[in-house]
Amino acid sequence: MKAMRIHQYGDPSVIRHDDVPRPVPGAGQVLVEIAATSFNPFEIGLRRGLLHSVFPLDLPYTLGSDVAGVVVEAGAAVRTPAVGDRVVGRLDGGAAAEYAVAGPERLVPAPSALPLAHAAALPVAGVTAWEAVFVHADITAGQRVLINGTGSIGGFAVQLAKQAGAHVVATAGPARLDAVRRLGADQVVDYTSTSLAEALDEPVDVLFNFAAVEPAPAARLVPLIRPGGALVSATVEVEHLAGPRLRATRFVVSDDTDHLAALVKLIDAGLLRVDVAASRPLAELAAVHREAEAGRLPGKTILTPGAGDAGRSAVHRLDQG
Repeated sequence: MKAMRIHQYGDPSVIRHDDVPRPVPGAGQVLVEIAATSFNPFEIGLRRGLLHSVFPLDLPYTLGSDVAGVVVEAGAAVRTPAVGDRVVGRLDGGAAAEYAVAGPERLVPAPSALPLAHAAALPVAGVTAWEAVFVHADITAGQRVLINGTGSIGGFAVQLAKQAGAHVVATAGPARLDAVRRLGADQVVDYTSTSLAEALDEPVDVLFNFAAVEPAPAARLVPLIRPGGALVSATVEVEHLAGPRLRATRFVVSDDTDHLAALVKLIDAGLLRVDVAASRPLAELAAVHREAEAGRLPGKTILTPGAGDAGRSAVHRLDQG
């Protein structure tokens, strides 16, 4: 089978489209035929070795965390999921391939309301947004929230905060303004032309930061939060900004599949939209990394193995608007 692996740390050229043996599930594992994985920005840090102290890799390493696919084989002692079940989940690498083995505890039934490949956009980004909104901020009805950064995580956070009854202000670039409004934001600020200080008529109760900002810009977010409010970040460290009048938390997403299952229920109930910007052949993963580092990736990108993986270069852009 084909897998996208790195044999050393470095720039995107270290990503290789390797032929590797198809994995065999052991006891307590299943084999998933992968419909799609998706690109997540933290994989740039993995590839470059910047996260080695936290996430050391055994090289060669198969990239890919998000997985959506079909169970095709089950090892001993596995009752669910069964062969033929459509599943979605998060792996510790290995999803950028045609097949992957996984523990059943890492998987949940895939949403039935989506094409299976689109479900690959959900695990990392969706669960990060869920935990930001409901675990680390515990949003309640009537609160005012500001979401700084409305890529894939921020897009889910806009929807979840609105469902919790919050008044949502969100930032976006010119190309994303209409899309973020469609996701339910009450006010969308074009960060390329308007400062947040100018755009807000009053402080917010909670500020979510999903943008890859430097420490100094992060500190400038603090005056936008009312006394007693909270700053929750999934990117830059913010704990040093905490004080008697501000709770500041930077978190790393957990492996909690209960949160993923809750998101799947919302999707199947028509209450949560999965915003996939483009579908690419898995063989183009190195190109996706290059475009992401250059700031040219259009949004959440899924990558699909299979026949289209043999060198097709056209980007299939998806409009679910």
